[in-house]
Parts: sequence; C-alpha cells; structure tokens
Amino acid sequence: MVPRARRRTFTNADKRRILQAADRCTRPGEIGALMRREGVYSSSLSTWRRQREAADLAALAPQKRGPKVDAGARIDAQQIARLTRERDTLRVELDKARLVIEVQKKVTALLDLLATTDKHGNT
Repeated sequence: MVPRARRRTFTNADKRRILQAADRCTRPGEIGALMRREGVYSSSLSTWRRQREAADLAALAPQKRGPKVDAGARIDAQQIARLTRERDTLRVELDKARLVIEVQKKVTALLDLLATTDKHGNT
C-alpha cells in the first residue's frame, strides 16, 4: 500500500530562518534556489513576509485546519436566537388570546344584560 502524502508544515523557527536567508539574498536567482532547496513556494514566502511586517507573530504559528474549537458557542448562539424568535411568536399569540378572552367576557356580559331585561318583561 502506498503511504498517504502529508502536507508539510513549517515551525516558527523554520519560517524565521527561511525569511532571514531570503533577506540575505542579493543576486538574481538566489531566492529561487533558496525556495527550491527549502521546498517553499513564493506565495508562502510572501505570506510570511506580510505576517512578519504586520508584527503578527501569532500568525506565524501553525494553524489547525478544520472546524474551530469554539463551535459550541456558535451552536449556543443559534439556539438562543431560535428560542428568542419562538418566545416573541408566543408572546404575540398570548396577546391575541387575551384580547379574545376580553371580547368573550364583554359578549357574555352583554348577553346576560339582554337576558335579564327579557325576563323583566322588556322586549
């Protein structure tokens, strides 16, 4: 069975060493030879330079691929948003139900009033 290829990763020290060597290159073709020797693409070199210039040392650290560790917080936020929408919908329905109950009370009182006036002989 053929072993599965793995993506090459560079440590912070490797990145700094390669960048320092690239900065020392002055003659044409030296950077190309350095990149071939180290197995680095020019895009990686450019990215590392930008990160170094931005003084973002944390960005030089190896980054884990795949879903972020804080996926649980995102799920919690989605659940909170869903429950908030459901609560708002239920509040609207409750207000409607209270209004219907008030109307029913008034109709019952009116019918009772009409029934008592009919019993006393008023038509």
